[in-house]
Amino acid sequence: MNKVKISNLARAGVMAVALVMFSSASSFAQNAPKPSKSKREYIQATAQGTSTQMGRMISIQITIEDYSTPEDQQALLEAFQQKGQEGLFRAVEKMKAKGRMAITGTLGYDINYIREFRMPDGSRKIRLVTDRPIRFGEAWADTRSSDYNLSAAEIILSPQKSKNSGTLLPACMFNFDKEDGLEIETYQNPWKLVNIYTK
Repeated sequence: MNKVKISNLARAGVMAVALVMFSSASSFAQNAPKPSKSKREYIQATAQGTSTQMGRMISIQITIEDYSTPEDQQALLEAFQQKGQEGLFRAVEKMKAKGRMAITGTLGYDINYIREFRMPDGSRKIRLVTDRPIRFGEAWADTRSSDYNLSAAEIILSPQKSKNSGTLLPACMFNFDKEDGLEIETYQNPWKLVNIYTK
């Protein structure tokens, strides 16, 4: 297991996925409009293993039907404050699906929380959480702890498509340490998202 403290995320090369619940991406970002009901968005990417998963590559597809609201974000924050990881998991589980994430060729899992933010440089920052950990074949052991019951990701879509980037946490849990503050504990190392494009 790997613990990633919010204060050290940038140095660790991991996105501040905890901000999915606890901030609005930045003080100057603006919420993006919801996609048209008649035009869903697809994001294709390659998940590239890091550290102990180095060399493994998995194609994934994300389908976005709708975006979560600030009220959804507040509900997750309150659930975490009251009951920690378990409260957060239950709150995500109860939310209506906003899209799906799947390893290419599989049905995948519902994504119950998706936020999009427009950044000053014209890029779009998409953050998502699902209550169904994404399984990457042999990268998973049947003995994994059930405590790591959330998957999360952040994708940055740049005006320059070659600069698109992202990170995926297939299984993670959130903790609050009195000394270090909010931290994310991952079951395995984060996966880097590359070759990202939309259609």
